Amino acid sequence: MIVEFGDSIDPAINRRVRELFLAIERAAVAGVRDLVPTYRSLLVSYDPLRTTFDSLRSHLSELDAHLADTPLPPPRVVEIPTAYGGTFGPDLGFVAGHNHLTEDEAIAIHAGTDYLVYMMGFSPGFTYLGGMSERIAAPRLKTPRTAIPAGSVGIAQQQTGIYPVESPGGWQLIGRTPVSLFDPSRHPPVVVEAGDYIRFVPVTLDRYSAIQDEIQRGTWTLPVRGVTT
Repeated sequence: MIVEFGDSIDPAINRRVRELFLAIERAAVAGVRDLVPTYRSLLVSYDPLRTTFDSLRSHLSELDAHLADTPLPPPRVVEIPTAYGGTFGPDLGFVAGHNHLTEDEAIAIHAGTDYLVYMMGFSPGFTYLGGMSERIAAPRLKTPRTAIPAGSVGIAQQQTGIYPVESPGGWQLIGRTPVSLFDPSRHPPVVVEAGDYIRFVPVTLDRYSAIQDEIQRGTWTLPVRGVTT
């Protein structure tokens, strides 16, 4: 069953998706096996031997009518240290030039926003972020790379994101973070979730290496703060 809340990428629509997701989880609705939230809809996988389509639709409609009774947890801003340019961001020059900017200007724009995590997908820990400035939008690569290193930060059209694991991809790479967004041996395995915000924080190569060492030693703490109103 797919519950649709709109037909656009909009924070208010996405909030309703997340509210219903949480309401179903808290109500432990009989027969529900899995929930997949997206930008504007919620996929509800259910066991037809435990409930019917009509019964489930009625239950979800009732929950939807009382979403105000299921407040979302306060949003977090997760700060992601990022080394821009160089071998970590081989496409930064193209992104800057495409938009008639210097590389420093492109970095400042990219790192100057808190990006809402609308949904997770594509690969474990991959974040679909909203709020990137059109001033640094850039087309996808004509020929995708066969292997992009984990932690790479990229831009495609008017989206930005982080590759959590090594994978093929066609985004313009502008930087890299030493933070592992997905680790199956960690609890929880992902460091961000839908409804959080991500803030990219520029760091030098020396600081990148230092954070990488601290992460390996288990002494580094991911910076997390509340949303500034």
